[in-house]
Amino acid sequence: MTVLEGARERRVRTGGVELCVAELGDPRRPTVVLVHGYPDSKEVWSEVAARLAGAFHVVLYDVRGHGRSSAPSPLRGGFTLEKLTDDFLAVADAVSPDRPVHLVGHDWGSVQSWEFVTVKRTEGRIASFTSMSGPSLDHFGHWINKRLRRPTPRRVGQLLGQGAKSWYVYLLHTPVLPELAWRGPLGKRWPGILERVEKVPGGDYPTPSLPSDAAHGAWLYRDNVRPRLRSPREDAYAHAPVQLVTPLGDAFLSERLYDGLELWAPRLTRRTLPAKHWVPRTRPDRLADWITEFVTATEDGRSETAANGKYADRFGGQLVLVTGAGSGIGRATAFAFAEAGARVVAVDRDAEAAARTAELSRLIGARAAWAEAVDVSDEQAMEKLAARVAAEYGVVDVLVNNAGIGLSGSFFDTTPQDWKKVLDVNLWGVIHGCRLFGRQMAERGQGGHIVNTASAAAFQPSRALPAYGTSKAAVLMLSECLRAELADRGIGVTAICPGLVNTNITSTAHFAGVDAEEEKRRQRRTARLYGARNYPPEKVADAVLEAVVRNRAVVPVTPEARGAHFMSRFAPRMLRRLARVKPPL
Repeated sequence: MTVLEGARERRVRTGGVELCVAELGDPRRPTVVLVHGYPDSKEVWSEVAARLAGAFHVVLYDVRGHGRSSAPSPLRGGFTLEKLTDDFLAVADAVSPDRPVHLVGHDWGSVQSWEFVTVKRTEGRIASFTSMSGPSLDHFGHWINKRLRRPTPRRVGQLLGQGAKSWYVYLLHTPVLPELAWRGPLGKRWPGILERVEKVPGGDYPTPSLPSDAAHGAWLYRDNVRPRLRSPREDAYAHAPVQLVTPLGDAFLSERLYDGLELWAPRLTRRTLPAKHWVPRTRPDRLADWITEFVTATEDGRSETAANGKYADRFGGQLVLVTGAGSGIGRATAFAFAEAGARVVAVDRDAEAAARTAELSRLIGARAAWAEAVDVSDEQAMEKLAARVAAEYGVVDVLVNNAGIGLSGSFFDTTPQDWKKVLDVNLWGVIHGCRLFGRQMAERGQGGHIVNTASAAAFQPSRALPAYGTSKAAVLMLSECLRAELADRGIGVTAICPGLVNTNITSTAHFAGVDAEEEKRRQRRTARLYGARNYPPEKVADAVLEAVVRNRAVVPVTPEARGAHFMSRFAPRMLRRLARVKPPL
């Protein structure tokens, strides 16, 4: 049974065709209309629709010639943007006659929706538009003309790059062959291609109507692409707020296509997503969250929905959990994600410090923030935390395993109890986080990212840090192993390796083999050293966000960390000699 089988269905007649329209949710709530692309039917939206139905009146319809909608006769000339606009208006009038609708389009659903939101006759019928993986043909035509008129090397490269990505458009313009391919071997193999190449989960999609949908849908390209690219409209301005969702791994569309889009859509919110083309199937949670946020903001009359942070387009609304968030690098990282509009779970064994971080995160710009008091070395406490977070806030999108403690002293001065304590927090805390929250990410099947805080000590041996260095080297190797294992699930893993950063870890670090008075003296001296170095934790936080955006494996942050990392690869003997130097404590 598909999600849409429980929907209410109606037939809407327009322009000589009959459209199959499905509705979910309460009709008294704001209406969200989901328009599918090529070669899909409305079922491509089933996962997103199910997530939206609790808050909105969700409407899906099979575009003419697709799914359970009838096809025009003749096919040639039956799929023009003008006729598709007639269809949309007929659906909107049937499902929401008295209120404008919120429009969402993917692929060709987005292409035609750009027409809907930029023509005069739809003004007042569209409250907002969320676009993904489908540009306006008018905007695309102007984009091409601008690069042809002033062909700089960069612009020529952009033209050639998009031209290569558009190979399928040329094939779809050939007569008969696309229809034969879709009704023959391609139609049979398409579900497997999507699963293998796009990582689309199997199940109730694509539907059995795929071969005829794809054959009919070829006329979307034949009826519209060449005429509009040759003569793009000069008045293609959006008359409603637009949210642009750009999958960064889209094999068919370049990010550069949307350069200068603010000219055509003045009320524009940009989002980016580390995913491939078919995001309605591979990232339904993220899309549903962004659509909900955008529609709600529009209904409330707020003109800006995105946060002001550098990475607001990427992390807005995402759920980020940071351990050791009560101070230092953890608190700075929580704040950086908050500025980007994320929802933040601040975890620390100090409940008051965690609560303070959550409170400040909300003030800085977090969509929401919560505090959790947990000792990351406690396996059962971490299991309860993971279950509670999933039940109350959802599956974590970004996990930052940052909690750690310092320990200095020679190997023979370090007791078994010292070893256990530092490994329980620095290593087992990371293992617990990766195992529990990472499994939830993997089972959800919509990607994510794990950041583990290691250290420059992970690749820089020291006679003064045998236990601490061992714990951080283990974190580094764990991260590398997890990165290899989770790559095919769309989950990135990063090891962040700071050096001398000005945090309070120095004032709380344990010094083995000395009495309490000497330990305090060394803590003060180390704190002064780190303070004099004065490398701020905010720079480490910036490196964390950039590492997630760029999916980096190992990130040495400070200059000394980068130097040690370089030497560990190219001058390891020199690094080992430096390790013999006795620290001046």
